[in-house]
Amino acid sequence: MRAVVVDAAGSRPWVRDVPRPSAPAGGVVVRVVATGMCRSDWHAWAGHDEIAFPHVPGHELAGEVVEVAAGVARWSVGDRVTVPFVCGCGRCEWCRGGNAQVCPDQQQPGFTHWGSFAEHVALHAADTNLVAVPDQVTYATAASLGCRFATAYRALVGRARITPGQWVTVVGAGGVGLSAVLVARAHGAHVVVVDRNPRALALAAELGAEHTVLADGTDVPAAVRDLVAGGTDVAIDAVGSEQTCADAVLSLRRQGRLVQVGLLPPVGGHPRVPMERVIGWEIDVLGSHGMAAADYPAMMALIEAGTLQPHRLVGRTIGLEEAAALLPRFDRAESAGITIVDPSR
Repeated sequence: MRAVVVDAAGSRPWVRDVPRPSAPAGGVVVRVVATGMCRSDWHAWAGHDEIAFPHVPGHELAGEVVEVAAGVARWSVGDRVTVPFVCGCGRCEWCRGGNAQVCPDQQQPGFTHWGSFAEHVALHAADTNLVAVPDQVTYATAASLGCRFATAYRALVGRARITPGQWVTVVGAGGVGLSAVLVARAHGAHVVVVDRNPRALALAAELGAEHTVLADGTDVPAAVRDLVAGGTDVAIDAVGSEQTCADAVLSLRRQGRLVQVGLLPPVGGHPRVPMERVIGWEIDVLGSHGMAAADYPAMMALIEAGTLQPHRLVGRTIGLEEAAALLPRFDRAESAGITIVDPSR
């Protein structure tokens, strides 16, 4: 099969022919029809994760089951499926309790094993991790759910437990941040979005954000408090840097809730967080790590009903060659919306 291959951390990705994977016990092989590119893929390319090279990135995908191993009861060849970016083992207490996103023996395509920037991908523990894609939901839309949209959904609905009328600060208008706008508005909340990209802020406003703040040296927390007296009820750091985390914390009102979604890799040392504000204002700090397949039905029902419209986030679609060229500079990409890779191109 054709795949994007990275031979070493930070090296130039290449598209070349590699062996097609086989289905692991209890798992499947999926023909990849659409797969998203996100900042987490860039972190893997840059060597910020424990990756075995050579490596095929890609972790949010949708496609068709083409091979089923022994031990799989719920899925058949031809099924339209997607999968969370965290795949649980299916056996531990967290998986049995519906919390595969924190499984201690988790698999992550594109990180623990070869991922979806390829024509085929192997997926483990299919009966625990696969999610059916309804006929009316496109593969591109389904692929956009696996990391960014599902992550935003669980961060705001499952972790922060937003309610109608509350205010949310979204720091970062990438895929997670824009998804958070749609999720918050669908649940009756109001949104302030912060980003350094004017195009992304324009899209956030189009998606329903009441206010936008351009992070061009502005005192972001002060700007948010000027817009929402006292600060917002919830803040989500959808970027993952020392600055964006601090801006999110300091944008909150007293007893507000921070949801940390953006990765904070200690590349330059462990990032500093304004814990004095967390303590003095009794701010809740909530980590959020994707969403288990068990939680997909409620989200998928809202998508089928048209209440949630993740297809509005899908921007350009590119092929594997373009994906290989884009990956090393994706942390600086200025495009708005989600980039989808079609391996057949």
